[in-house]
Amino acid sequence: MTEQQNPPNEPGQPQDRPDDSGKLETAKQADYPLERELRAGDEATRRESDERRARMAGKGGAVGGSNSSGGWERDVLEKVLMASLREQRAARRWKIFFRFVGLAILALILYAAIDFKGDVLTSTSGRHTAMVTLDGEIAAGTPASADSINASLQAAFADTTAAGVILKINSPGGSPVQAGIINDEIHRLRKLYPDKPFYVVVEEICASGGYYVAAAADKIYVDKASIVGSIGVLMDGFGFTGLMDKVGVQRRLYTSGSNKGMLDPFSPEVPRQKGYAEAMLKEIHQQFINVVKEGRGNRLKSDPELFSGLFWSGERAVELGLADGLGSADYVARDLFKAEDIVDYTVKENIAERVAKRFGAAAGSAAMKVMLMSASVPSVR
Repeated sequence: MTEQQNPPNEPGQPQDRPDDSGKLETAKQADYPLERELRAGDEATRRESDERRARMAGKGGAVGGSNSSGGWERDVLEKVLMASLREQRAARRWKIFFRFVGLAILALILYAAIDFKGDVLTSTSGRHTAMVTLDGEIAAGTPASADSINASLQAAFADTTAAGVILKINSPGGSPVQAGIINDEIHRLRKLYPDKPFYVVVEEICASGGYYVAAAADKIYVDKASIVGSIGVLMDGFGFTGLMDKVGVQRRLYTSGSNKGMLDPFSPEVPRQKGYAEAMLKEIHQQFINVVKEGRGNRLKSDPELFSGLFWSGERAVELGLADGLGSADYVARDLFKAEDIVDYTVKENIAERVAKRFGAAAGSAAMKVMLMSASVPSVR
C-alpha cells in the first residue's frame, strides 16, 4: 500500500509523528537561552562554598578546582594579617599598661615627697613636747626665714599642753637680719611664757647665723660630732680688673654718687671704700658677739679664738661654754621635759604655694642677682 493509501487516524487518537520531539527540544533551547549559564553559575558558587568550608575545616586548598593555588595564597595572607593584628593589639595593651604603672609610681613619689597639708599644724590633746625645725640657709623666702620660724614658735609657745619647746637647728647660717629677727622673737616669747622652757638641739651644724639664733635659748644640746661656732661676719666677691686688662675689656660705670659703685667687681678697688666695708663688718660682728654674750653669760669660757670665726665639734663646744651638753631631741623631751610625745609645729608651705613662689619670684630673683653683682651683702657665715 502506498503512502497515499494509508488510512487517516481516527479522531481523538494521537498521530504518529517521529520528528516532533527534536523540534520541541530545539524550541525549548530557543525559548530559555540563559538556563545553561545559570546552572553553570550555581555550580561555580557551590564549588566555591565547598572550597571555603574545606579551608575552614583545615583541609587546606580547593576541592578539585583549578583555583587551588589562589586559595592557598589567600589563606597564608589571611594568617599573616591576623597575626600582625594580634601583635599590634598586644603591643597597644602593654603600652597602656606600662603608662598606667608609670603614672602610679609618679603619684606615689609625689605623695611621699610633697607635704600637701601645707601649714596645718599637728595637735594633741595630751601633754607633749613642742618642736620647731630650722633647716637650711637662714634667708628671706626660705623655709628657714624669720616669718616661717617665728610663726612656728608662736604656735608652739601658745599651746598650753606643751611642756616645753625645742628648736632643732641644722643650719650653716645666712642673713644676719633674719637671724636677728628670730633671736628677738625668741626673747619676746620667753618673757611672755616664762614658765615654758625653751631648748635648742643641734643636729649636723649650727654655725654663724644658726648659732646667732641658738644663743637665745635657755640651753643648747649638741651631738659630740656636731659643728658649732663660726661667730663672725663676711662679705665676699670677685675682682676681674686684671683679667679685663688682658683681654682688652673696658668697664664703663656711670654713677651720680662717688660711692654708688662701691665694691664693683669690674672696677679697681678704692681704699676708702674698702675701709668703710671693713668698718661695717666689724660693727655687725660686734652685734653678733653681744648677742652671744647676752645669751650664754658666764657659761662662756675665756678663749681668744672664741669670736674669731672658728668652729668646733659639739664636744669641744660644750667645753668652751657654747653648748650645755650632749643630747638629742628625744633625750630632751623624755628626760628633761618629761613629755616624750613630740609634736612638730613647723610651718610648711603646701605644693601650690611652693610652685607659686618658685615661678613668681624667678624674674625678681634674676633681676636682684644682676643688681647684686656689683655689691656684696654681708653674711653671717
